[in-house]
Amino acid sequence: MQGPRPVVLSGPSGAGKSTLLKKLFKDYENIFGFSVSHTTRQPRPGEVNGKDYHFVTREEMQKEIDAGEFIEHAEFSGNMYGTSKGAVQAVQAQNQICVLDIDIQGVKNIKKTDLNPIYISVQPPSIEILEKRLRDRKTETEESLGKRLTAARVDLELSKEPGLFDLVIINDDLEKAYSELKEVLLEEIKKTEESRKS
Repeated sequence: MQGPRPVVLSGPSGAGKSTLLKKLFKDYENIFGFSVSHTTRQPRPGEVNGKDYHFVTREEMQKEIDAGEFIEHAEFSGNMYGTSKGAVQAVQAQNQICVLDIDIQGVKNIKKTDLNPIYISVQPPSIEILEKRLRDRKTETEESLGKRLTAARVDLELSKEPGLFDLVIINDDLEKAYSELKEVLLEEIKKTEESRKS
């Protein structure tokens, strides 16, 4: 694949991935791009096909998975989700660093491909702090909170596997976490900026 190396960002919900990405996208306008995932779930109000997700049927998606068109895919609550090679290439074609926000299972799947991304795990300082952050959002029921915390424990345990990530950021201080993130991406950012000038 041509273009800058993609970035795979993983970590439990509430670890602060979205906050870090917002800062990155703001500071480096047009340098980064999200790959648009595929899903078989129905669009939610306001979601745009091709922008928020590629909304497809289960048959369409399964056919493309069987044809080897997907880098990773998974099933949650009866719906399929996945990242296609085409979605990543579309971002790279615009000479942008493709960002993939993926769960730990997806990370392991990507390891089996030739994508060669930079693997970064964003983690909370502790499960207790993560629970507080999720509670403070006030978007979770006790049941969904319980599920997220269980998933987070598994995620944090699995992410200890040696060599799985190029960088593990413990997000207890946003500015510090952000500078760690920027530092690991600086080389790709520079390459991207330079190739735009030429």
